[in-house]
Amino acid sequence: MKILYVAELIGKPGIYAFKKGLPELKDQKSCDFVIACGDGATNGNGLGRSHAVYLHKLGAQTITTGECCFYKKDLVEYIDKTPYLLRPANLNPEAPGSGIRIFKAGNQKIGVLVLLGQSGFLRLHGNNPFSMLKVLLERLRKETSCIIVDFHAEATAEKRTLFALADGYCSAVIGSHTRVQTADPDILPGGTAVITDAGRTGSADSVGGADPQSRIQEYLTGIPDWTKESWSKPEIQGVLIDIDKSGKARSIERIRHPVPEILQNPDEKEPPVPRLP
Repeated sequence: MKILYVAELIGKPGIYAFKKGLPELKDQKSCDFVIACGDGATNGNGLGRSHAVYLHKLGAQTITTGECCFYKKDLVEYIDKTPYLLRPANLNPEAPGSGIRIFKAGNQKIGVLVLLGQSGFLRLHGNNPFSMLKVLLERLRKETSCIIVDFHAEATAEKRTLFALADGYCSAVIGSHTRVQTADPDILPGGTAVITDAGRTGSADSVGGADPQSRIQEYLTGIPDWTKESWSKPEIQGVLIDIDKSGKARSIERIRHPVPEILQNPDEKEPPVPRLP
């Protein structure tokens, strides 16, 4: 079983890269199942309903989110009717949606679990992911040994600690949220594949997918602004995980798949590439 995890899509450039690059990437890597993190797909900050539906139609069989899962009201009202969309499982039980689910790829079942870290998030807080991890994994293991965990967290130490706790209980734990791909993919002794962060899908020549000049201005002025997206060097980032029949990871491969940059007047309804000063 080969599972492609597409790192967090950032704004329209991320959606564009996903649309243009996914078919070729799936053919090259012979993927059986596609998971995409959509936490920043709408304006780099959350996921709207229309984008969730569109990404699913483009080939994302599962869409994960993180601390921005409830930022777009139209998705909050729709999330219970969207079985392919997951928010963090360690939110309060009253929260809409689900963070744990079984999916099918042919005759095989895949369990997907999303957890939110506790360090660094100001607007949304989850319950302790460490105390919930094994309980949730045991629920999935009753139906399948192929289980992927998306751990949406800020702190590297928190991610690496959860990796150690999860080793041997699931097929992979993929770190997300920081939007910078790390160079530490590994398979732990118990057969669990891990990476601290899978990166981002969108502009590679950017600051977390945003226009560098806008980020510089924020640091100079103190005024937050994530609205200016970068279209320079779009690519799909993520990881490809090969899992055996017992649910152990055989390999984990970092993915960086460039797609063509948009011309000034593209035929598709996408914004032109912004020119940096």
